[in-house]
Amino acid sequence: MNLNKVEICGVNTSKLPVLSNSKMKELFIKVKQGDKEAREKLIHGNLRLVLSVIQRFNNRGEYVDDLFQVGCIGLMKAIDNFDLSQNVKFSTYAVPMIIGEIRRYLRDNNPIRVSRSLRDVAYKALQVRDSLVNKNSREPSIDEIAKEMNMPAEEIVMALDAIQEPISLFEPIYHDGGDPIFVMDQISDDKNNDENWISSIAIKEAMQKLNEREKMILTLRFFEGKTQMEVAQEIGISQAQVSRLEKAALKHLRKYI
Repeated sequence: MNLNKVEICGVNTSKLPVLSNSKMKELFIKVKQGDKEAREKLIHGNLRLVLSVIQRFNNRGEYVDDLFQVGCIGLMKAIDNFDLSQNVKFSTYAVPMIIGEIRRYLRDNNPIRVSRSLRDVAYKALQVRDSLVNKNSREPSIDEIAKEMNMPAEEIVMALDAIQEPISLFEPIYHDGGDPIFVMDQISDDKNNDENWISSIAIKEAMQKLNEREKMILTLRFFEGKTQMEVAQEIGISQAQVSRLEKAALKHLRKYI
């Protein structure tokens, strides 16, 4: 995403105006009176807010023009719903709404499909969260959101987790000027630890000391996942013989390991 481009969606971002607080208040009063021209001036005068927000999403691989348009929808919603009597700066009110609109866009375009009911619960929770932030001027807890929605907190947590944007294992999470630390560096793997790796080498070396029939039976049974009956049919002996040879091979294998 190229955030250095001057023109986004036909808007010359280098020439965007900055409105003073008094001018903003004047325009908001006119907007409440139905003045459409004042609304357009408010939108144009706050596009820098949208630009600042979309920089937070510069690692998502999305087109800057698309994010800018979606951010403008959030900005317009903020302008239409802003209440001058609350004595809150417009930017404080608008930025979470712009971010929310962009996040909704990213979730709806997520290749990982989430059920409609889970999405509805999550979006409702986000709306309640925004409402509580505006009401109490602080971040609400999950329990507070759950109480407002009259739902178990566990369901809300599950719904919010389901719509989280997946991130790449190669997403850098820390960089101190040297080699970056990626998400995958912070994930443990119980299967591929040193102990299992050494055991795997020991088994391979021990297998080399078995005779050809024993190696074939153990390979078919435990590396290819075949049943004793399938092994018997493949090598032309009875299942009872396979069972006896398998036990003997395992006994030899344990001795060599």
